[in-house]
Amino acid sequence: MTTTHPGSAHTSLREWATGVTVFAAIMLMIGGILDIVRGIAEIADDDIFVSTRNYVFEINLTAWGWIHLALGVLAFVVSFGLFMAATWARILGVGIAGLVILSNFLSLPYYPVWSIVMIAISVFIIWALCVMRKDDAFVPFESPTGR
Repeated sequence: MTTTHPGSAHTSLREWATGVTVFAAIMLMIGGILDIVRGIAEIADDDIFVSTRNYVFEINLTAWGWIHLALGVLAFVVSFGLFMAATWARILGVGIAGLVILSNFLSLPYYPVWSIVMIAISVFIIWALCVMRKDDAFVPFESPTGR
């Protein structure tokens, strides 16, 4: 004789949502750290990156450095809010990942491979933050048995 447990489906959805949120938080933290390092490198020495002549979006690499540094710091800070499953962190995480995509698209001629990698990471972050529903969210430090 088998019995059904109505809470098991909800528990598996919650575990899946928790995993996706943690994935997004870790990816946002890694992306933030990488953007911080890139921003510092651009601010410290403009000669690290190849500058392309006659490009439509011509901005000083030091300015790009400050942009990447600011986005990296914001991403790093918001990732801690994602570890606590805060709704504000999900909203800001999607916004910051979108801005990271935009900034890396505009800096494609200066560092193309790295920009494409950062765009891909940001797309995964947006997907992970948008796929979770509010009712699937977990309570931080909740015991798995629900006691």
